[in-house]
Parts: sequence; structure tokens; C-alpha cells
Amino acid sequence: MTTATNAAVAAANTYVQQWVKEQAEICKPDKIVWLNGSQQERDALFEQGCRDGVFVKLNQQKWPGCYYHRSNSNDVARTEHLTFICTPTADGAGPTNNWMSDKDAYAKLKPMYEGSMKGRTMYVIPFIMGPLGSPLAKVGVQLSDSLYVAVSMGIMTRMGDVAWKQLGDGNEFTRCLHSVLDCNPDRRFICHFPQDNTIWSIGSGYGGNALLGKKCLALRIASYLGQQQSWMAEHMLLMCAQAPSGEKTYVAAAFPSACGKTNFAMLIPPEKYQKAGWKITTLGDDIVWMWVDQKSGKLHAINPEAGYFGVVPGTNTRSNPNAIKAMSKNSIFTNVGLVTLPDGSYDVWWEDCDEEPPAKCIDWQGKEWTPEIARKTGAKAAHPNSRFTAPMANNPVLDASANDPAGVPVSAIIFGGRRSKTVPLVFQAFNWMHGVYLGATLGSETTAAATGQVGVVRRDPMAMLPFIGYNVNEYLAHWFRMRRTMKDCPRIFHVNWFRKNDQGKFMWPGFGDNMRVLKWIIDRCQGRAYAVETPIGWMPRAQDLDLDGLGLSPADVEAIQSVNVQEYMSELLSQEELLLKLAGELPKEIVFQRELLVSRLAL
Repeated sequence: MTTATNAAVAAANTYVQQWVKEQAEICKPDKIVWLNGSQQERDALFEQGCRDGVFVKLNQQKWPGCYYHRSNSNDVARTEHLTFICTPTADGAGPTNNWMSDKDAYAKLKPMYEGSMKGRTMYVIPFIMGPLGSPLAKVGVQLSDSLYVAVSMGIMTRMGDVAWKQLGDGNEFTRCLHSVLDCNPDRRFICHFPQDNTIWSIGSGYGGNALLGKKCLALRIASYLGQQQSWMAEHMLLMCAQAPSGEKTYVAAAFPSACGKTNFAMLIPPEKYQKAGWKITTLGDDIVWMWVDQKSGKLHAINPEAGYFGVVPGTNTRSNPNAIKAMSKNSIFTNVGLVTLPDGSYDVWWEDCDEEPPAKCIDWQGKEWTPEIARKTGAKAAHPNSRFTAPMANNPVLDASANDPAGVPVSAIIFGGRRSKTVPLVFQAFNWMHGVYLGATLGSETTAAATGQVGVVRRDPMAMLPFIGYNVNEYLAHWFRMRRTMKDCPRIFHVNWFRKNDQGKFMWPGFGDNMRVLKWIIDRCQGRAYAVETPIGWMPRAQDLDLDGLGLSPADVEAIQSVNVQEYMSELLSQEELLLKLAGELPKEIVFQRELLVSRLAL
């Protein structure tokens, strides 16, 4: 076994050195390479990946610095049923997580890691979640035998020697061990040990299971650390709306995967708003860490990531031109269609992109795909959960404060899901407690971002159900407790861009026109907008929303905003599946808010 070192590694602290040595003795790699995060190193890793068949270099005139990657066809989404929270007792994981005792998990997985890296390279990947110097910045070190992981972590995190500067000689770093092994679903586990600040992932090369700085650290482990240290790790986007006057309003929003987070985070306002001087800038599209600033008493937030891991199908210059620009260089495309161009170079294609379907291509499974095959079989060239991995710096509307360690003050928190009926376009919670209830009972129709049936309404508290790293009851109680330390808490809203009429057509245009709803939300936060009290919350009237040029009448808006009491009562009953799981330890505030809602609907 050989080890490549550099000056920074030689100076790395003894805790890291000892841990790497111990894991290497178990995994038995042929060599160990310590990554430094340089451009030269990145180029060399991609070159190696192309030689090994891990990557395909795309046409560099069209896609400079971009590569194609195909994961195993049995490994294309997060495997929630194989994701575990490992604590001494089941109560530590709670009723919504898969639980395995920490001792049993270590005993079960350690034999799988034995010799798992023979014939392979172990990459030591030091990284920071959060801007360097932020009070919430966390250091992780991931050991992986995957070239795809090595280069992807360089995009998604602040990776390399910078992590050693943040860590110093301390022992507070997340220990992340990952091996693709043989990609056998029967030997696939993603295990989190919150009390040990440790993550073990084996048997998967898919980003959501293998890029351990992302959902694993930045949400599951971080949510536990946040509960212990009085801050919050949430599955949210973070954006800024700047008014023509220069006034900036920072908004965090929680949507389940594939429900429009990236599109909303990179929203392009309608032309009339642009001409008026409105600007939308992005801080993050997926994960937010928040804490209460001691001086102002306001909730502040950072995006701990440095890149985007977005869903590709449906992304085009109409739906999200900024995402197209973000992925235009130095990016990785995973599980889309691969097209061979006349000059022998390669291009990518996916459903509902800007280009016409190719005469033929290789699909996400490595099989030939043609439009004719698609018509006959319904086969897709790109997997519904195919992804792009792009540097945050590529975003043309990246907010100037995206790397500010002090974070930004949050004025509004928005919850939203994919609901085809019942739930209105937008309404505001009466107060923080009511807003937490709205988030706790959030429902959304499932998508292809996770394995399982698509289109079923699933209760997804704060869009965090798969990502809460400890007992959900404690998690909800933590949300209520955070209010005590705030002098001026964010206003909380609920949106639903996906409501349909009786003909099955969307009732709201969505995309850039969501700016019209966002403006009402901003004006509510700044005390400028009117709202009507309804049983479910404060709601705009038709005249309170800018409908100019939409072709929607006040009656259309009333239909989008309508609250059918019987349907909402059924909605309350459908929440029982989640609430019964939490029975016994359910925070009393949830019970009180539910009873208040029932009483309002019954009037």
C-alpha cells in the first residue's frame, strides 16, 4: 500500500492521521491519495476517470470542463429503506427513521468493509460545510474508493487543504467512510452515528448516498448537532429578493425533492418586474443552516454547500435558464442520454431540454435509445432522477453574501409541496407556532427523487422526513424552542404551485410568475400587504396579487385560493398516519394547533 502526501497533509492533525490509518487497515486499499483540492488535481482525476470508464469527456466547445457519468442501473436514487440512524436505543432515532443499534451497525458493516478497497485507491477527501470562518462551519473527512465521489465532493463542498486550516489540531470532524463495494443492493447501507459524528456508507455510488457531505452530514448529522447546540439544519433553499429601492429580503423555503426548489431559488422575475428593477439572487438551492444572531435576535442563515446537485429532466431555458448557465461548464451530468456527435465527441440530452431528440443515443441504462423506441415502449433517455453537479460559482445570479461567514437575516420561511387539489396557492401562518404546525404536517405527492411509488401524498415534516437525524418529536420540539431566543422571528408561509382544476390542468402558471406570490410574501414581511383572515391562515385577495398579463380573472384566483371545508377535514384525517406515529411524545403545541384549526373549520 502506498500513500501520496503533501505538505498540508504532513501537517494535518494526529486525530485524522490515526483515523485514516485505522480505516485503511480494514479496507486494505492498494494506495491512499490525500486530495488537496487544486485544479491540477481535479484535471488529473477526470483524466484517470476517463481512462477507467468512470467518466466520458463531453464536447469541450459546447460543454467546457464537463463530463458524463452513469451510475449502476440499480443505484439511481436515495435508498431510504436502507438508510439508518444508529443510536444506543430506538428512541434516539424515533418513529420515522430506520433504526439500528450503533453496536449492531458497526458489527454488521465492518465485515463488509474488510478488504473492500483491494485493488482500488482510497481517496482522503477533506472538506468544509459552510463558508470558511463561519460560526457553524463543520469539517468532514470522507474516505472513498470512488473517483466520481472524489471529483463531485470537490464541486459540492469547499474541499482540500482549506479544511485543514479550519480544523487545526482539533478532533471535531465528521468521520465519513464510503465504499461502492460491488453495488449490490443486498449489501447497501447508509448508516449515521450522530453521537459519534460518524457516517458509514457502503454499496452505493449514487450522489445522495455517496456524497456524504450532502444529505448525510449537512442534514442528518447536522440536524442532531443543531439540536444539541441550538441551531437548525434544514432542507431549504435560500434566496434574496432585492426591490427597486434596494431593500433586500432573504427567504428560506422548504420543498420536498423535485418539487421546484432549484427553480424557485434561481427564479427569473417576469419582464415587467425586471424592468422595474427587481432582482432575485441565489444563496443555496437545497440546504440551509440557521442560528439566532445574538446582537439582532434575528434568525441568520448560510448555505453550507458549494455546488448544486439538481434534477435534470424538465430543466431548460424556459423553466430555469440560470440552472442551464450554472451547468454549462465544469459540471458532471449523471444518468442522462449520451449522444455521439459526427466528429466523434459526445453530447448529452434529456427529456424536455431545449434541443430536439437525437436520432439515437445511449440511455441512462447503457442501452440504445431512439424516438421510435420511446414511442413504442415509453422508455426515457434520461432517468427521471438524473442529475447535474455544478459549482455554485457558475450561477450568474449568485448572491454577493453566498460566502459570507456571518450569513444573512431571514425574513420569511416558506413551506410548500406538490398538491394537485385541496391546498391553496398561498397563505400565511398566524404566528410562529402555527407556522411550525404547517411545516410539521406538510404533505406532498411523492416524486422520482426517492425509490418507491410515485404520486402518493406523503407527510413530510418541514420537507425533512428522510433527513432528520434523530427523534422527530425532539426535532419538532426544537423548532418550537428556537422561538424563545428570537426577538423578531421570520414570518411563515405555505405555497402550492401545483393545484389542478377538474380538467387536470395547472391553475397557476408557476416558474417566473411565482414572483407575483413572492412579492406578496415580501410585502407581508415588510408590513405593506393586505390579507384576509381565513380558517387556515392569512390569505391574499385577488386584488392583492399582481395578475397583470396572466390572463387570470379574480374568479380564477378565488378558485386557486378556495378552501373546501370538507376537503380540509379529510386533509386533517389524512395527517393521522403521521401523528399516530408520534403519539405519546408528540409536542403539545402540535395538538393545540390542530384543535384550533378544527375549531376554525367547524365555525
